[in-house]
Amino acid sequence: MSEFRIHHDVNELLSLLRVHGGEGAEVYIELLQKNRTPYVTTNVSAHSAKVKIAEFSRTPEDFLKKYDELKSKNTRHLDSLVYLLSKLTEDKETLHYLQQNAKERAELAANTATSSSTNFSIPSSTSKMSLQELEELRKQLGSVTANSGAQQPLELTRKMLRDKQNKKNSGQPIPVFPSWVYERPALIGDFLIGTSLSTDTTVPIGTLPLASQESMIVEDLLYVLIGVDGRYITAQALVGRQNRAFALDPNLDLSIKELVTRILPVAASYSAVTRFIEEKSSFEYGQVNHALAAAMRTLIKEYMILITQLEHLQRQGLLSLQKLWFYIQPTMRTLEILASLATSVDKGECMGGSTLSLLHDKTFNYTGDSQAQELCLYLTKAASVPYFEILEKWIYRGIINDPYSEFMVEEHELQKEKIQEDYNDKYWDQRYTVVQQQIPSFLQKMADKILSTGKYLNVVRECGRDVTCPVAKEVIYTLKERAYVEQIEKAYNYASKVLLDFLMEEKELVAHLRSIKHYFLMDQGDFFVHFMDLTEEELKKPVDDIITTRLEALLELALRMSTANTDPFKDDLKIDLMPHDLITQLLRVLAIETKQEKAIISADPTELTLSGLEAFSFDYIVKWPLSLIINRKALTRYQMLFRHMFYCKHVERQLCNVWISNKTAKQFSLHSAKWFAGAFTLRQRMLNFVQNIQYYMMFEVMEPTWHILEKNLKLASNIDDVLSHHTSFLDNCLKDCMLTNPELLKIFSKLMSVCVMFTNCMQRFTQSMKLDSEMERLTLEHGTMLGPPTDEERAEEAAKKKLTNKLLAEHADNLHLTSGFEATINKFDSNFSTHLLDLLDKLSVYSTNDCEHSMLNIIYRLDFNGFYTERLEHMSAERSQKAPPPLPRL
Repeated sequence: MSEFRIHHDVNELLSLLRVHGGEGAEVYIELLQKNRTPYVTTNVSAHSAKVKIAEFSRTPEDFLKKYDELKSKNTRHLDSLVYLLSKLTEDKETLHYLQQNAKERAELAANTATSSSTNFSIPSSTSKMSLQELEELRKQLGSVTANSGAQQPLELTRKMLRDKQNKKNSGQPIPVFPSWVYERPALIGDFLIGTSLSTDTTVPIGTLPLASQESMIVEDLLYVLIGVDGRYITAQALVGRQNRAFALDPNLDLSIKELVTRILPVAASYSAVTRFIEEKSSFEYGQVNHALAAAMRTLIKEYMILITQLEHLQRQGLLSLQKLWFYIQPTMRTLEILASLATSVDKGECMGGSTLSLLHDKTFNYTGDSQAQELCLYLTKAASVPYFEILEKWIYRGIINDPYSEFMVEEHELQKEKIQEDYNDKYWDQRYTVVQQQIPSFLQKMADKILSTGKYLNVVRECGRDVTCPVAKEVIYTLKERAYVEQIEKAYNYASKVLLDFLMEEKELVAHLRSIKHYFLMDQGDFFVHFMDLTEEELKKPVDDIITTRLEALLELALRMSTANTDPFKDDLKIDLMPHDLITQLLRVLAIETKQEKAIISADPTELTLSGLEAFSFDYIVKWPLSLIINRKALTRYQMLFRHMFYCKHVERQLCNVWISNKTAKQFSLHSAKWFAGAFTLRQRMLNFVQNIQYYMMFEVMEPTWHILEKNLKLASNIDDVLSHHTSFLDNCLKDCMLTNPELLKIFSKLMSVCVMFTNCMQRFTQSMKLDSEMERLTLEHGTMLGPPTDEERAEEAAKKKLTNKLLAEHADNLHLTSGFEATINKFDSNFSTHLLDLLDKLSVYSTNDCEHSMLNIIYRLDFNGFYTERLEHMSAERSQKAPPPLPRL
């Protein structure tokens, strides 16, 4: 059972029990997943569980009747449910809670019914009903009950099935029998109620001697046994799904009547089987039921031959009632089994795989009866032929030809071209799905492999290659499951190898992944230096002002100028300006497959104006079938990692630019330059933090995880393993880079913001300091409107420059004091230190509590000399003191 099914069932149970509040469904789901064990059903365990519940129940007859009814419908997991209920009977605490809960729900339902029945008039209790009125009421209630239990008209059922099948096969309508087939009941072969054998006056049988009564009854029985009413034995009208009943002449001799009642069940079974054959022979009920009906028709022909032979004996006067009973007994068991199967299929409304499950279970249940088991085995083999034909096409060629929706695998209309835009990789998971009720019980264990086998071949076939399994053999039903299990295993191994070789060798999957790693995980250092140098000015603009074609041209130039030029897939790299910032994209990734997914995807982009740097990301063109592995969900995660690292690289470049621009401080006097000491120290701490974070992400997270991925891909045996390994690689990278923990990400984004604000502040200050000297330099170098400067002008300008620098240096102290430069730097220092300590503290907590030991590497790198250790220990002590004391035990 999948995690989503467990989640749904737990929520349904909590809703039914009206459990609100508490810790929610997640706690119970986790407990179920940790403690569940496979339940192996045996006849002994199912029987003992049934007996235990019957003994515990106040109405054991009703329970056993309901159990037999569900069993006749071949209800799935019935024995597992009964076993669970038997275990509940042993748990007194749970029973008490359920009884109390049922009582509360009954009271609530009663209150609701009372409040909603104000318009219902109740007859006065003082008025008494006469016997005639009571009898009338009883008849009306009986007719209502009969009508409610009546079957849905067959014509309506056929129409519903036909509409469903035509909707699925819109281009190829399902064939139907002409209407006269159903309008002529005489063609069915069953009893026609209201008709008689002859118009002659029937002689009262009670007036005839015993020998004549026997002769007349034998003749009647031969007619009744082939579905025709006799003179003294007539069939009753059917009510609902009941078996056929017969009316005997009350004047018949008791000794003859006793023997007739033993023979009539054969006629009832024949009637049930005949109705089943005629009904299930229609196209609407599917190929499996049609094949089963055809096999039953063959057996009924043999029965009709026997009746013909008995009629011949009767005409010769050689057939007595005792002889008829003797000759009919061997056939009685066969017809009884056929009628039982027909009734079960009819009650369970079985089609396709569910019919085969019922037949298979019946075959196993007759293990002690060789004749009955052989009969069921014959029927199951015949019915499984069309199902196995669909199965063979699926596991040997990857094609589904299932016009009647009988197969265990269902195809959905999904376009593989949309896989590039779909955040949920629905194509691989939802293009073909397993229909649980159509899985034959003897193929239940192989259902996943059957699904995967066809999916693998289907992918290769959709790439234009015709694939046919070289080990293809006809699949035949047998009680020895190993025979067709081996065939399915061979087909699965072949399909796995074909698709894996196709993706790995012909489509070069690993080479594409390595190419994506170069760009999205910033593996090509020289390429990024060139690219960021070329696009720095362009990315500073608002995103609406950026010309995408210009960025594409700069990207092309950077690719050609770097070692990335040797990458054969470099042309698949594209520019993508996202409509949302980094945090919003992170939420989109984290919300995939959750309840918030639709809300986040449909949310409007942020109203703030994004810069090109905030909106910038790479995208990658992936063609089918590689898009099965590198789907939109995977690319979104790659983009998340890239934007995170790209922003860190941008902050590092900004801090390095501050270092370059701060070289102008050398021209100031020692007294003036001391104001820059605090800023220089803070800049170096920030640079150390950013560089160490980048080193940790690239060399301690992504590189080791990538090597594990490459190793696992070499050992992968099928495409599902490749998908699993690739998803695990991305998940581990996101987790270890702190992108799946909102609390850590929040602190980290604050640190980055402090660094960016500091660099902006320092750049503005340095720019104001350089403004005057820059103007002097431009004047000196470029001259005036009168032409280039003369030697005398150059000497004069040099003297002015020296004097200006001296005045600026002397004036620096006042400038710093008036602008609050020192206070600003101290504030930056305080904020940075606070957030950094907070980050280290949270990393320490998560690495200890959640066993995320890789995050400890950040602490070791940033606190390599123990500078923060004392303060972290102090914060830990304060946190333990603030924690509430443990509650005393009762």
